[in-house]
Amino acid sequence: LRVGLATASALLPATALPARVFNMLAAVLATATGLLPTPLHRYAANARSSAPMASSSDYDVRLDEVAERSSRLIAAKEEAGLSFDELATKLGLTNTYTAQLFLGQAQLKANTAPKLKKALPSVSDDDLQAMMAHFPMRGFDERILQEPNVYRTYEAVTHYGEAIKRIINEECGDGIMSAIDFYCDVGTTTGKAGEKRVVITFNGKFLPFIEQQAADNTASSPRD
Repeated sequence: LRVGLATASALLPATALPARVFNMLAAVLATATGLLPTPLHRYAANARSSAPMASSSDYDVRLDEVAERSSRLIAAKEEAGLSFDELATKLGLTNTYTAQLFLGQAQLKANTAPKLKKALPSVSDDDLQAMMAHFPMRGFDERILQEPNVYRTYEAVTHYGEAIKRIINEECGDGIMSAIDFYCDVGTTTGKAGEKRVVITFNGKFLPFIEQQAADNTASSPRD
């Protein structure tokens, strides 16, 4: 799906979209603007939920570590004079996924780590190891909607959401687009009047809803 960023007319409540969509929006923003990490990272993990984990001191420490590491990674990127697009080319990743790595929203894989070290020599081995060892706590802070770039992207997705759903159903059947087996890329094009335009591509695997055949259920619930 290619989402042209135009003014939309309807804004749904923040609870209308899952956390993974906000992860993507944050990465899109970082890809497009090089936005530095902020204290929002402290509230990034599952901000909608009141799970006990969110209030644990260990959890808070981990979020602080991610925010501090993100700041160091961004500093290394700026020192190298690379854009996310240029860095993504060196890593063999999409530009948005590369931004997700920097924001602590994706895990660095072992075969990519040497490429990142080569591209950004000032990144410490400790940071590289942490990026590989820790499982990301993917999430978002609803206050990110106060940032105009993120807000307009969110608005476009929600405004066109029902139309997108209907077209997906017509083209693929009863199901959803995966945000896990998923690629997101941010690019630009030039309009007829010579203006710069933003192109965001979502490329997600189609996941059909299954008919729940009792014979296929390998873990049925007990009956007293």
